[in-house]
Amino acid sequence: MNSIIESLTGMNKMSDQVIATDLLVSAKSAVRSYSIALTEATTPELRLTLRNHLNAAIATHEKIFNYMLKKGYYDAYNMSNQYAVDMKVTDTALKLKD
Repeated sequence: MNSIIESLTGMNKMSDQVIATDLLVSAKSAVRSYSIALTEATTPELRLTLRNHLNAAIATHEKIFNYMLKKGYYDAYNMSNQYAVDMKVTDTALKLKD
């Protein structure tokens, strides 16, 4: 992105990690929402559609998770490392408002 546009929009302060984290949270929310909707569906056609969307949302979440794991943005297997990563993301997010 052009540095002038980045400065005007504030995008120069956003990192790939912040964007990926936000995307992962959104994907997780989609999985939850489709799961809830599926349990409330009353017709087989609607359940099939929601199940297909749920499966796609799960696959998307997995892709984002694997990307973040590969990049070192998310360490689901070592909580102390993940805490350090989370604190870094939090500091970055707090600096976005400045």
